[in-house]
Amino acid sequence: MTGALVIGAGPAGLMAADALASAGVPVTVAEAKPSPARKFLMAGKSGLNLTKAEDPETCLAAYAEAAPHLRPMLAAFGPDDVIRWAEGLGQPTFIGSTGRVFPTAMKASPLLRTWLSRLEGLGVTLHRRWRWTGWDGDAAGFDTPGGPRQLTPAVTVLACGGASWARLGSDGSWAAHLPGQTVPFQPANMGFTVDWSDHMQRHFGQPLKNIALHAGAHISRGEVVLSARGIEGGGIYALSRPLREGAALTLDLRPDLSLDTIRKRLGRPRGKASLSNHLRKTLRLAPVEQALLNECARPLPDDLAPVLKALPIPLAGPRPMDEAISTAGGLRFDALTGDLMLKSRPGTFAAGEMLDWEAPTGGYLLTACLASGLWAGRAAARFATGAAGP
Repeated sequence: MTGALVIGAGPAGLMAADALASAGVPVTVAEAKPSPARKFLMAGKSGLNLTKAEDPETCLAAYAEAAPHLRPMLAAFGPDDVIRWAEGLGQPTFIGSTGRVFPTAMKASPLLRTWLSRLEGLGVTLHRRWRWTGWDGDAAGFDTPGGPRQLTPAVTVLACGGASWARLGSDGSWAAHLPGQTVPFQPANMGFTVDWSDHMQRHFGQPLKNIALHAGAHISRGEVVLSARGIEGGGIYALSRPLREGAALTLDLRPDLSLDTIRKRLGRPRGKASLSNHLRKTLRLAPVEQALLNECARPLPDDLAPVLKALPIPLAGPRPMDEAISTAGGLRFDALTGDLMLKSRPGTFAAGEMLDWEAPTGGYLLTACLASGLWAGRAAARFATGAAGP
C-alpha cells in the first residue's frame, strides 16, 4: 500500500492519523476492537478529564523521569492546545476547582463522533477487528474478519496502548513484536489490596473524605473508598507509584487539625459516653473512620492522637494490572529517535501509552497521548513525504 498505516485507534493513534492526513498522506488505521477509542469512551463515563490547566513546567513535572523526552511534544501540544483542539471539535470546556479541564458535555462520545467524522472527511480509512500479528519483512500482518492480511505501508505509526483494561483493547501483547526494546509493564494509577477482617464488610463502598494520605514524602488529599478488594479512588491513585515501589501508607484522618488540638479535644471530660461516641462528638469521626481505626490500630493506645494523624494501612500489594487506569513500562525511549521513530525499523514510529512513561490522573494521561500522537504523526508525515526539519 502507499501512504501511512496507524495501528491502534485510541487517542494517540487517531491524533497521528489526523496529523498524517492533514499533511496530505493517505492513512489507513487498523483497530483490533470492533470500535475505536474504547478506553477513551470509558474514561468519558466519569467526566472525561481532558487536561490540567497549569503552567507548562508544573505540567511537565508530573511526568517525572520521562519529562525530558516529553518536553518538546508538550511544548508543541500542551494543555492550552488540548483545550483549543476540543473546542475546535465543537466541545466547549470548563476548568474545575482543582484545575482539571472537562468538556461541558462531560462525555467523550460527542467529541469522538466529531473527530471520527473529521478523519473520514480527510480520507482516513478505519478497519475494525484488525489485530496486528507482527511483521513479515516490510509487511505488517493482521488477523481480520476476512482472514489474514498484510499491508506494506510507506510509513507506520504504532499506537497500541499499554497493558491495562485488556477488554477495551490495551493488552500489551504488542511487546512480543518488539523484543529487547521494552520495559516490563507495571500497574499505575491503581488501587491496592487490603485483607480486611469480616467486621469491615458493612463499610465497603463508604468514602473517606477530607483526609490526607501519606506515602513516604508524598501526600495526597484525594478521596478514597474501601471495598472488598481493598482501597481505591483518586487519593490512592495519586500515590500509586511510591506505594508500588514499597512506601508505607498512612492516613491522617484529621489533616486540618494539629496533633495538640486533637489531644485537647480527646481530653475533654467523657463521662459515661463510650469511646465511639466520644470520638464522634469531639472529632466528628464517622463510623467508617472508627471502623478503620479499630481495624488497623488494635489494641488502641491511650494516646490516640498520633494514630489518628498517621493510621497505618496494611497494604497487600497493588491490584491486578488489568484493573489499573494505566501502566508504567513499555517501549523504551532509548529504542527511539527524538521524533519517536524506532531505531530498529526506520519508517516506524510509536506514540501514546505504549511508550515507557507514567503520570498521575488529572488530565496528564490524555494530554501526553495526544501530544505524542501528534508528534509521531507529524514526524511520520515528514518521513513519508521526504520533508526535513521538525
